[in-house]
Amino acid sequence: MSNPECIAKTGVVQSVDRDRILVRILAESACSACHAKGACTASDTSEKLIEVNPADAGEVKPGQVVTVNMAASAGNRALFFGYILPFIAVFLTLLIFSTLTSEAVAGALSLAILIPYYLILFLLRKRMASRFRFSITT
Repeated sequence: MSNPECIAKTGVVQSVDRDRILVRILAESACSACHAKGACTASDTSEKLIEVNPADAGEVKPGQVVTVNMAASAGNRALFFGYILPFIAVFLTLLIFSTLTSEAVAGALSLAILIPYYLILFLLRKRMASRFRFSITT
């Protein structure tokens, strides 16, 4: 399945409930596929649990191998909210406060701006979850 408009990962169904399906996927960094990963400490793999609405999946059972899909536009949106927007906020805060205060205070304030940013994201998590929908294909 090579759809450029879709991000797909293979996973195993962990549990099936009436209101959600949990799928365990293995998230690997780009380094984990490298031929030199045995000699390097940068390789990284971790397990992630993806929550899928049962309406976006067919009949699945725990232990079944499935493919979890997400629209590429949703992945780009997640990249923007998770990395690009916080970077812009830190950079702009650093630029603004470096002209008004000392470098140490400007640096501390530019990092402190991330606290309200991620707090707002946390408070809007249900609204954001509706924008990041996963589906399952067997």
